[in-house]
Amino acid sequence: MDIAVAVRLMPKAGDELEVDPSGTDIDRELVDMVISEFDDQALEEAVLIKEATGAAVTAVALQAEGAEDALRVAYARGADRVVLVDAGEIDAYDSRTTALAFAEAFRALAPDLVLIGVQTPSDVFGQTAPALAVALGWPQANVVVGVSVADGTARVTQEYAGGRLAVLALQLPAVVGVQSASAPPRYVSMGRLRQAMAEASAEKIAVSIDAPGPAPTLVALARPEVQGGATMLEGDAEEVAAQIVAVLRERGALVS
Repeated sequence: MDIAVAVRLMPKAGDELEVDPSGTDIDRELVDMVISEFDDQALEEAVLIKEATGAAVTAVALQAEGAEDALRVAYARGADRVVLVDAGEIDAYDSRTTALAFAEAFRALAPDLVLIGVQTPSDVFGQTAPALAVALGWPQANVVVGVSVADGTARVTQEYAGGRLAVLALQLPAVVGVQSASAPPRYVSMGRLRQAMAEASAEKIAVSIDAPGPAPTLVALARPEVQGGATMLEGDAEEVAAQIVAVLRERGALVS
């Protein structure tokens, strides 16, 4: 069984972000790009399935600054194969075109199961997973918190509001949007990362896609404006409680 994992990028947590001169994107030269948090969860789930079933895991990324380093990290985390896809220039915020590019790559690779993070900072509405499934014509489930595979079927645990869970059966091949893996992503030592840097050689494939039609345009990107600061309450427990009640009454949260 072959599992493919879509690897997309996000700025490294903690890096200072600046808006680029165009005002429509971050300045990507000033930050390190790493595997997006939810795609990292998808990768961990794929490796857990591999350990349980003997499946092979392929990490797939679209050509972009930092993509090859991200694939090496994926290899260090347990991927057996890494693939870099040249789909030409793609707007990082265009989820539909991204989905089409991944779809063409997965057609070429022919995996039995595709795992992808439920969203990224540039795909905050989580459109890529369902759009990818539509492009491939495969069944899909999103916001998944656990996957197991047996007898040509993926059993996925899907999370709903209020802590409710459902278990769905998807006939393979299928696309699964992962919110969290069955276990936290594993720690990778610097020694293992250095080994992956030496061993992992990304296979390169090129795909050609047609524009999906009119797409949303990002008009402007800016830092949030500071609206105010925090008010620190001082005093003993009784005095602080009285201050909290006064604030709630002032703002209409208490009527008595």
